[in-house]
Amino acid sequence: MPLTTILEIDIFDVWGIDFMGPFVSSCGNTYILVAVDYVSKWVEAVALPNKAFDTLLINGQVEVSNEDIKSILSKTVNANRMDWSKKLDDALLENLVIFRWNLSIRPCGL
Repeated sequence: MPLTTILEIDIFDVWGIDFMGPFVSSCGNTYILVAVDYVSKWVEAVALPNKAFDTLLINGQVEVSNEDIKSILSKTVNANRMDWSKKLDDALLENLVIFRWNLSIRPCGL
């Protein structure tokens, strides 16, 4: 029976990246760039004024994170949705806490 190679990657070595948007302009920003680490599932996001790339390779984990961030933002922004870029950092923190609680891991244990 032939041996199979196991790919070893370290935390923060491989990231999935995707754009979300366009959204209603908030402080001049209309897009969100989302990056998810494959190993730890750590999510980072930043609000941007324009879409810097036409196409990106995306994966399922980034899509799941996109939906989570959209869900959290839809519950926290005001009715005219003009303040979403100000709430993005809070949404990332909430996503981290909710995701890690589901895994029974405290955020400081990462």
